[in-house]
Amino acid sequence: MEIQGKIKMIDETKTYGSNGFRKREMVITTEEQYPQHIMVEFVQDKTDLLNDFQAGQTVKISINLRGREWVNPEGETKYFNSIQGWRIENLDTAASQDMPPIPPADAFEPATDFNEEDHDDLPF
Repeated sequence: MEIQGKIKMIDETKTYGSNGFRKREMVITTEEQYPQHIMVEFVQDKTDLLNDFQAGQTVKISINLRGREWVNPEGETKYFNSIQGWRIENLDTAASQDMPPIPPADAFEPATDFNEEDHDDLPF
């Protein structure tokens, strides 16, 4: 699955437990009629994917939905969901790469010998 929108916030990488589990969270705001603020987590080596991104950029994130079951000490079963990102693409640079660069104005020579009477490409 994929979601896209503007980066609202990127948190620092946090390490948990003695095994060094790493997690980094970010919030993306969707660009639709009713924008949603969606928290996406990146874990382990995927935390480094966020190093080159900052708030305000438009991105597309490939995600996996994760669900867990947990039984508390009283015997109650609880369920938790998370959204895990595994790829992120900057849409701001992708849009600018689709358009060819515009040459500067001094790259063109002015038309000095243009005579409207001589230039008639109409078929009638």
